[in-house]
Amino acid sequence: MKIGVFDSGIGGLTVVKSLLEHKLFEEIIYFGDTARVPYGIKDKNTIIRYAIEAVEFFKNFDLDMIIVACNTVSAYALKEMRDSAKCPVVGVVEAGVQATTNSLEDKNSNILILATKATINSKAYENLLREKNYNNLEAKATGLFVPLVEEEIYNGEILEATFKHYFKDIKKPDAIILGCTHFPLISKALSSYFNGTKLIHSGEAIVQELEKNFTFSKKYNDTKLQFFASENPTALNNIAKKWL
Repeated sequence: MKIGVFDSGIGGLTVVKSLLEHKLFEEIIYFGDTARVPYGIKDKNTIIRYAIEAVEFFKNFDLDMIIVACNTVSAYALKEMRDSAKCPVVGVVEAGVQATTNSLEDKNSNILILATKATINSKAYENLLREKNYNNLEAKATGLFVPLVEEEIYNGEILEATFKHYFKDIKKPDAIILGCTHFPLISKALSSYFNGTKLIHSGEAIVQELEKNFTFSKKYNDTKLQFFASENPTALNNIAKKWL
């Protein structure tokens, strides 16, 4: 099994980490559109165009599947990617919603969705959750977390101050959807701040979705990895070494 993982930048490496831990694939080809990150502040048509260009990039490889690690792309451009691709395309939003419903039997549970501005504006998570009769939802655009993570600030005073800025009027939720692949890197700090609230991690959600819908005949202990970036691939490789 050879797959492509697409993200607007480096955040999708957290999804790759989950895939590696579960040993699902023989080869993973990662493409980060680092020249045009962040996608979370761009308009829908631009996001769709970039997503289709990513599919064209992956056509250089004989892939069995494409995983869209970017929540913003999953919210706006999954259909267009599926129409353009020659293999299955799986997105993190649908997987995240399914993981949330698996974790919360009580449909009156309070769910907090954290994501970039574009993902929040799409209402992708909210619409899918409401279809499943979960209505106690609050969505918060927390774009400042992205540069903090990229500066490797995973805890400490700056992050705590950012939490207080975003969450000062929010009561403790039953679950938090980490609707950006950067956010799992601050999950320990979030768990401490909200004192044990369930966190829905895109990487683990994707693994659950894959294992539910596809058959995996074996485990791969030595997955081959290739990393590509639209700008500064050396920096992506260096971050991959740290995060993975």
